[in-house]
Amino acid sequence: MAAQFGRRLRRGATSGAIVAAAVAALAASQGPGALPPPTDNLSGDSAIGAGDATTPPGGGGGGSATGDSPYYTDLPPLNTPNRPGVAPTAPTVPIVTGPAEAGIPATVLAAYRRAEASVRASDPSCNLPWQLLAGIGKVESGQARGGRVDGNGTTLSPILGPALDGNGFALIQDTDRGAFDGDTTHDRAVGPMQFIPSTWAVWGQDANGDGKKDPNNIYDAAQAAGMYLCAGGRNLAIKADLDRAILSYNRSTEYLTTVLTWFEYYGRGTHTVPDGTGQLPVDRSDRFGPDRPLRPTAPTSPSPSTTPTPDRPSPKPTNPAPTTPPKPTEPTKPPTTEPTRPPVGTPVEIPPTLRVARLKPGTAALTAVTESTFAQAATVTAVDAAGRPVAGVSVRFELPATTDARFPAGATTVTVTSDARGVAKAPALRAGEKAEPFTIRASVPGRSLTAELKATVEVRKADALARVGDAALTATTGGDYAEVTVEGRLDGALAPGVTVTAVVTDSADSAQQSADGPSFGKDAAGNPIRTKVLKTDANGRLSIKGLVAGEKAGSYVLLLTAPGGGTAKLTLTVTEPATTPPASPDPTTDPAPTASESPSAPASPSGSPSASPSASTSPTA
Repeated sequence: MAAQFGRRLRRGATSGAIVAAAVAALAASQGPGALPPPTDNLSGDSAIGAGDATTPPGGGGGGSATGDSPYYTDLPPLNTPNRPGVAPTAPTVPIVTGPAEAGIPATVLAAYRRAEASVRASDPSCNLPWQLLAGIGKVESGQARGGRVDGNGTTLSPILGPALDGNGFALIQDTDRGAFDGDTTHDRAVGPMQFIPSTWAVWGQDANGDGKKDPNNIYDAAQAAGMYLCAGGRNLAIKADLDRAILSYNRSTEYLTTVLTWFEYYGRGTHTVPDGTGQLPVDRSDRFGPDRPLRPTAPTSPSPSTTPTPDRPSPKPTNPAPTTPPKPTEPTKPPTTEPTRPPVGTPVEIPPTLRVARLKPGTAALTAVTESTFAQAATVTAVDAAGRPVAGVSVRFELPATTDARFPAGATTVTVTSDARGVAKAPALRAGEKAEPFTIRASVPGRSLTAELKATVEVRKADALARVGDAALTATTGGDYAEVTVEGRLDGALAPGVTVTAVVTDSADSAQQSADGPSFGKDAAGNPIRTKVLKTDANGRLSIKGLVAGEKAGSYVLLLTAPGGGTAKLTLTVTEPATTPPASPDPTTDPAPTASESPSAPASPSGSPSASPSASTSPTA
């Protein structure tokens, strides 16, 4: 009886005004210099927003984080800790001073302070003090069973509440298939902060950066609890908001008083103790019938709605109890209508960026040919921890530096918002000239959520190449060939933008470049160019110009090949230039020879050297 009296005395001593003033003082005194930075990566943790946060599902848990599970009712001693002030920032060297009740295990304390810093960075108006988390952690699990956690902050064994089967507690059917609590029939509160699975599914955090949202990890659980308490724009420096936050965790006025008592106690001073050596609580709420939350009522038991103070019912057997007749209807009252329980706070809308848990890549194949628009858009679906779509999430799509594909206006990064189905769809993507695979990265700005989408750019193809026209391609050595037109087709349709390789070879049976045949001119070093890459135009045609015959006459082949199997072989003839023989006299056109030119003509005047021999030697008469 003395113990019970002392317990009630201490509860009554906790004034709402004192507690509210304590919160305000803590909020004012803990400036930026008194807290670790929000991205200090203590124990590998990550900043606020690294996990999920969304409104708790309706019905599951009756509107409280714990499903109104049992809690520890032990209270701190009346005397305050010997050492005033707050606990040290780093728990590396435990300081044991003051009463045992004021000691908080090192890793557990680090998690509370880390959660406070994270929430303060994201929601400074909430004024969340770590001492409030410590008060809740004390009554929920005795500070993770006295700090029995590993170096990563995970409890050495799961902390589970009783099955919420309606037998003295809330009735909550299984919601997680036993994933968190190991119970496939009913839900149980889990971990050092005692979240029921349905609440953890939407509020769970990965605060220690290990890639898991584990309710049995004190870092994850403390940050989730901090966000849960701050929901709805609450300012915990205001008494009404502080009460509502605690009651949203467990809807019991006894619970509220117990948490506030520990909160005020830790606010006056505390110290660290080694992990595993924290003081373990003894008394639990389910060991005291009348003040047990959601206890079943009986016609002969005092109604919780008329018994706000948790006293045992009178054991007198001779008491006629005149109020017995009007009591039969009491058992039918739903627990949520009891006037001693305050109304549950209105659920709040959590920003979509915090609600999303994963980005699911779209399944459509992202393929295109060079210099064309992809037929399918890049998409991801934003979903929460339960796999439900989340609308209004900003998603950024980013192209790698290796690709020349581009979003509209030449952009390499675009940001879009998920629709009512949770689908974020990137604008049309256009391929460049490079034919290669690449990866599109989708992410949520400010979060560590990413998804990768594979894309492929393929070369344009032609399965047939044919020359337009049939005139012989002949040129004399060193001369120019006439322009040649070739048409490419794919499956019978004109094939624009196809890359065609043209090679001058020595014969139709060779694919090797000729050493003497025609060329496409000369390079900068003066060497003949006998291989050239061409491309079909918008009409699927290409024109071959500037082809020059070599210095060696003969027959050569222009071999054309295209991706997709299209080929064409055009014969190129090189001839020697024509030679002109000396012209013979034409008697019909040449002038008659003169007498001096004719051998039979009479001699010129006598004595001339050109006189006819017969005349000159003829004897005189």
